[in-house]
Amino acid sequence: MTTHLAALAMRTTPEGLVWEPGERWVRGRKGDVTVVDSRHPVLVWEPHLPVPQYAFPREEVRTDLLRPAKDPPAGRHTGSRVFYDLDADGEVRRNAAWTFPAEDLSGHIAFEWFPRTDTGLDHWYEEEEEIFVHPRDPHKRVDALPSSRHVRIELAGTVVARTRRPVLLFETGLPPRYYLPPEDVRLDLFEPTGHSTGCPYKGTARYWTWRGGGGVPRNVLWSYPEPLPAVAPIKGLLAFYDEAVDVTVDGERLRRPVTPFTASLTP
Repeated sequence: MTTHLAALAMRTTPEGLVWEPGERWVRGRKGDVTVVDSRHPVLVWEPHLPVPQYAFPREEVRTDLLRPAKDPPAGRHTGSRVFYDLDADGEVRRNAAWTFPAEDLSGHIAFEWFPRTDTGLDHWYEEEEEIFVHPRDPHKRVDALPSSRHVRIELAGTVVARTRRPVLLFETGLPPRYYLPPEDVRLDLFEPTGHSTGCPYKGTARYWTWRGGGGVPRNVLWSYPEPLPAVAPIKGLLAFYDEAVDVTVDGERLRRPVTPFTASLTP
């Protein structure tokens, strides 16, 4: 099965799954136990998820740690009916793994990762680098480029940032994000919150909220204190959700974009 899959390019199954062979060495651990050790992973995109997941050949999974699920969920993954509980490192995690119904993917097992990390494994690695949230999409680029553009940010009618030394972050499928030096942002108009998010391309972000009210979404401003090496230029810089602020670049007022984050940006 592994040789068969490696010879194929990206394919779509009758169930609507899109998959392709991966070439990275992937390992997954629950506590001190290595549950997955795969050099032949498969990347799978489900129709309702914008990010890929991994599925692994059975022979590269500790199937002795899997038990038929006692209470399998309905409708969680495309067409899937076979789920497994994971019994490892002294803990049972319900519905931690499953199989896809597609004939192309028979003999493969997937594990919960995005967004239900508490039911899956604790740590994932591609080669020797730990990765978070979900596998990186090989068809997606993230580039952080220093610039000399003149960027001005207005929020609720107030100019809250102005700079000529931004770092522009270009991420496939999203509008450019403008990362600004802290000294060029009116941080006195914001207060830090305990909110944080993780991104497999950038790292872990911390957030600030606008003090002025007026229906502005919470956590509208963020920063990556220790970004991943690939986007090192954004370290310590600040970015706004352009979906909720007014951005002017080189004198041109930009339209507010509509993105997958728009619906979650509530006051």
